[in-house]
Amino acid sequence: MRLKTQIAYAPFLTAALFACSLAAPAQAQESPPPEEEAEHEEEAEEIIVQGTRTRRRIQDEPIRVEVIVREEIEEKLLMRPGNIAMLVNETPGIRVQVTSPALGAANIRVQGLEGRYTQLLADGLPLYGGQTSSLGLLQIPPTDLGQVEVIKGAASALYGPSALGGVINLVSRRPTDTFEAEALLNATTRDGQDLTAYVSGPLGGGWGASLTGGAHRQGRDDLDGDGWIDIPGYERFTARPRLFWEGASGASLFVTAGALSEERAGGTLPGRATPDGRPFPQLQDTERFDAGLVAELPLEGLGTLGFRASGMTQGHRHVFGDVVEDDRHDTLFAEGSIRGQSGETSWVGGVAFQRDSFRSETFQAFDYSYEVPGLFAQVEHDVLPDLTLAASGRIDFHSEYGTQFSPRVSGLWRPGPWTVRASYGRGFYAPTPFVEEIEDAGLSRLEPLRDLRAETAESASLDIGYARGPIETSLTLFSSIIERATRLVPTAADRVRLVNLAGDTRVQGSELLLRYRRAPFTVTGSYVYMNASEPGEVGSGRRRTPLVPRHTAGLVAVWERHGRGRIGVEAYYTGKQPLEDNPYRTESRPYLHVGILGEIALGRVRLFANAENILGVRQTRYDPLLLPQRLPDGRWTVDVWAPTEGFILNAGVRLRFGGEH
Repeated sequence: MRLKTQIAYAPFLTAALFACSLAAPAQAQESPPPEEEAEHEEEAEEIIVQGTRTRRRIQDEPIRVEVIVREEIEEKLLMRPGNIAMLVNETPGIRVQVTSPALGAANIRVQGLEGRYTQLLADGLPLYGGQTSSLGLLQIPPTDLGQVEVIKGAASALYGPSALGGVINLVSRRPTDTFEAEALLNATTRDGQDLTAYVSGPLGGGWGASLTGGAHRQGRDDLDGDGWIDIPGYERFTARPRLFWEGASGASLFVTAGALSEERAGGTLPGRATPDGRPFPQLQDTERFDAGLVAELPLEGLGTLGFRASGMTQGHRHVFGDVVEDDRHDTLFAEGSIRGQSGETSWVGGVAFQRDSFRSETFQAFDYSYEVPGLFAQVEHDVLPDLTLAASGRIDFHSEYGTQFSPRVSGLWRPGPWTVRASYGRGFYAPTPFVEEIEDAGLSRLEPLRDLRAETAESASLDIGYARGPIETSLTLFSSIIERATRLVPTAADRVRLVNLAGDTRVQGSELLLRYRRAPFTVTGSYVYMNASEPGEVGSGRRRTPLVPRHTAGLVAVWERHGRGRIGVEAYYTGKQPLEDNPYRTESRPYLHVGILGEIALGRVRLFANAENILGVRQTRYDPLLLPQRLPDGRWTVDVWAPTEGFILNAGVRLRFGGEH
């Protein structure tokens, strides 16, 4: 399906402003001095972790959880209002890797592990599927996020077979006691436009509601003039209503639903061809619907009953040259649990069920349906006032890969201003056809799956942190070993097969973070070292894992006055990366990514501008994306190791109504 030339923004903007006007108070309230407001926010700040089920404060949680708070989310919202890629990409140890240059698809690599091992959740629910597609990351706007929680390493003990490498939990904003709304309009120098709107408020009787909607458009562009689209075009619409209820007894209910429609186009430009002389358009139309709920009911003397459930259905129409693939992904999920506390011990136990299925109208040999009932338990005990130990375990009864046990143990020690966390976990992953190469090139060249075994991993980490006054620093040492990782191997000039590797895949590394806060300034520096290796070709020993840079570093400085505005400068260094299937080079060049963000507040109106990739780093300045000939798996492009869009300037306006001014 061809992209329309324009998006009808007027109805969205009209509806957003109408909703905002309903939420606005009759008279604006005078705001407190910014210094008092900042001090009040710092005193009131208390981060409760949602993703580990025990609902502890982040400083009391034995499992290391990194939280991106609303203030940081707002900064990234001004840079990329249409998706959360930049939001998570600038977290140390996390890298957003482009998996399909033709469509711009990308996934999340946690500590060097491939993106398919990362479980993406929304309020603890798999609303984007058991295995989130590479485009899923680019279809989630950050408008209505309250915080983002990141758990690194094998987390199958918490969330089953989709969390082998880690978990990213997107926690939604909760309505306040007053109506509030905001709308954002953004445009870029690369012909991109975004419009998002958010409205929330109380409904009475303990009920609250929110509604988020968005319209996003990107024009396609061939920056180097070779006939291959470097920036894919798309049009996308999203909508998500949410309902919240809290009773006087502590009972609560959360209900959400979502809808998405997107058309995306890449590949060759009309009238242009690949080196074999034929056009190769690459298109994808997506429609996704989901719904979920989370409920809790306190039982006097017993604990708190919990129930979570969700369903997702996603239909795709892919075009890979002259091959058309129609398919559907479905996920059903349900979980019942009970949690409580006895003295210094808190505990959780429950049952879970998840069903992931895939149906292809074109290649039915790849259809699958995985049903996974499971049992889980988690215990945390405060041995001493400054020492907490935790253990969790989960048994999954996978319909295809049998019974799997996933344990995790953690410890937290807090002597004075220091925190020391240690953790070990084991998990598993159920292979599907959708490795990165297949998501890029389709199923037409893949042989039917056979004789595959579950991929398993062990992860360990040691985290040492120090915080006193304006200084916060941490050092993390981590290691992961994956056994039986899957890889595509060619069986003919135009055929590939998915196999388990005979050896193990290893990642060892460290993360260093240093942050200085002294209002109105915040300066953050980070450095990540990773040594990743995997089995090479038969008889060739081991090799460095492709697309995992050994050295990365970042420096971010922000000046912010609440109610006035902010200025931010950031610089990120990415070192050399090993490459494969690239006839132009075997190792990438290092590069520096620099950006500047500015925002000014004029009452309820905020104007912002963001200059991204100021140095203009672009992979096609060094080598072509397009290959001289098509690979056996069907790909026409090399792997992406640097930005493909070059310098981008975006600017826009935010309108806020209601709430606290």
